[in-house]
Amino acid sequence: MQAPDRVRRVVILGGGTAGWMTAAALSRSFGDTVAITLLESDAIGTVGVGEATIPTIHWFNELIGIDEADFLRATKATFKLGIEFVDWAASGHRYFHPFGQFGATLPGVAFHHRWLKAQAEGMDVPLSALSLATQLAAEGRFAKPVGDPRSILSTLGYAYHFDAGLYAAFLRRRSEGAGVVRVEGQLRSVERDGDTGLLTALVTERGERIAGDLFIDCSGFRALLIAGEMGEGYEDWSHWLPCDRAVAVPCARVAATTPFTRSTARAAGWQWRIPLQHRTGNGYVYASRYLSDDEAAATLMANLDGEALAEPRFLRFTAGTRRRPWRGNVVAIGLSSGFLEPLESTSIHLIQSGIAKLLTLFPNRNHDPALADRFNTVFARDMDGVKDFLILHYHATTNPDPLWQHCRTMALPETLVAREEQYRRSGRIILDADELFRDASWLAVLNGQGIVAQGYNPLADAIDSATNRAQVRQIADVVARAAPTLPLHDAALAAIIGTA
Repeated sequence: MQAPDRVRRVVILGGGTAGWMTAAALSRSFGDTVAITLLESDAIGTVGVGEATIPTIHWFNELIGIDEADFLRATKATFKLGIEFVDWAASGHRYFHPFGQFGATLPGVAFHHRWLKAQAEGMDVPLSALSLATQLAAEGRFAKPVGDPRSILSTLGYAYHFDAGLYAAFLRRRSEGAGVVRVEGQLRSVERDGDTGLLTALVTERGERIAGDLFIDCSGFRALLIAGEMGEGYEDWSHWLPCDRAVAVPCARVAATTPFTRSTARAAGWQWRIPLQHRTGNGYVYASRYLSDDEAAATLMANLDGEALAEPRFLRFTAGTRRRPWRGNVVAIGLSSGFLEPLESTSIHLIQSGIAKLLTLFPNRNHDPALADRFNTVFARDMDGVKDFLILHYHATTNPDPLWQHCRTMALPETLVAREEQYRRSGRIILDADELFRDASWLAVLNGQGIVAQGYNPLADAIDSATNRAQVRQIADVVARAAPTLPLHDAALAAIIGTA
């Protein structure tokens, strides 16, 4: 028997990726103990360009019980081993941010300090040679990680590229099958309790009334509930992340799948390339103060692999966050809670991060404000950490164009300054326990953007120098031998989805 004060009715405003991920997770987690209604309109488009993910997507797909092969088929997905950054640190330079880890777990000290010690003593093995994911990506190959820590395959991580519209449709079918009720329509008004100010119902333009105890705002940039009703403001981060537009267009596939996202620096921003089974997604994220929409579209269309499959679509946004995405009985998830450009493929992660925190802190009908405070605190940490990681890419560069000059000379968040200086001095990467991007990610981007450590952890000096160099080199040799033995991406994908 349920306690009488339990939340029994959840209302989600908005579909798309955020709405249907939320509906799928709540329906899977609560079963028939909570009634879930989702209001969306076919007349309102979704952003739907966030087609690249990071490895945390596995947690979400497992939470809702998705079979990987079914998911790959339904969403036209491909595998992703990381992100290639082209022309970021300097023109003609490229580096790779791999999923998984560098080197191997050895006793004594974190592996990258062993590498830094070996480098300081004259060894010339580059960081990229110590990452199996990086080498597989370069050869167009793919393998899944294994659990045995003695295998070099245990160092791999992976995520997916997928069609966000197909993913939302896939989740909708699952959610409706689990009892979620979808109401077609647009929001006309909101009813509130006169004493508490809490929301009590959404009313559609057709006059339908959808009552609820808890309301989830997945209305995208419009933020109809968290901003429109609850009055929560927006903290603008465009002084650090000045890109405020994107133009996107799909193109025909013309070659074997590259198992990674590519990000290419352009004069006023950067271009993404995301390979799917049926097409390649492309977009140019740019700062409108340095580039017109027409120029952005022309640059994008001139840099496609194959024939464009649609007209370019334009998006406008402001980088930033809402410091209180949970107020009263309204929780903002997805774009309504804030926006960070998709440079490190974090958009879908931030949706599932919000969902995970909501499940952990799920309220009763008394809506204990301490739960909202905790949600807001930990979500803000997530957003701030990702923000600093993105800024790192922009400011550590030699690009002479005005956008990049601005980013190179702008005042940085104190947290990022401290982290960079600590790495330069000692090779240490100082992270909090719950940060999204871990040592390997920071190591890849710091080094890739030309920020070089001058020192390393003194613990590494307890290891004999010749032994250390031999062990580092041995791992590079194992990576080099393993990579060519693993299947090409498209063969690995075909074997899993049954088209081989």
